Amino acid sequence: MTTVEQIMDAEPVTVTPGTDVETVIRLLKQHELPGVPVVNAGGRCVGIITEADLVITDEQGDVSLRHYIELFGGVIFVESLQHYEDRLRKAFAGTAADLMTEDPETIDAAASVQEAAKVIARTGHNRLPVVEHGRLVGVVTRVDVLQALAGV
Repeated sequence: MTTVEQIMDAEPVTVTPGTDVETVIRLLKQHELPGVPVVNAGGRCVGIITEADLVITDEQGDVSLRHYIELFGGVIFVESLQHYEDRLRKAFAGTAADLMTEDPETIDAAASVQEAAKVIARTGHNRLPVVEHGRLVGVVTRVDVLQALAGV
């Protein structure tokens, strides 16, 4: 049985929560990466930043409070305030912590390639941080998994 540890990139590019957004963008471009794990001082994967986190689409770009109705002189929000706050935080992000998706989907280094394929298929993610006891030890991509399954 082939494990994730056998096919992962054991030296992934990472950033810390305090890394500025400009540095994150530069690293993604320099290394031609679609995403980067965010690790704390203890080596734990606390988030991930993908290209999707860097792009505010037309729907997300309008940070106005138009998703509310007025009723009897009060305001009732149709969508959660947390969703609005998340969009606003990312629109004005200064650090990786502001931009990242917290608690990303991860996979254990000892997991099988088949398990990784199931997680990638279920989540739609192209990259998964690989952890051992909560610490980041690598990154496995959809291409890594497909190549392993195909025996390439």
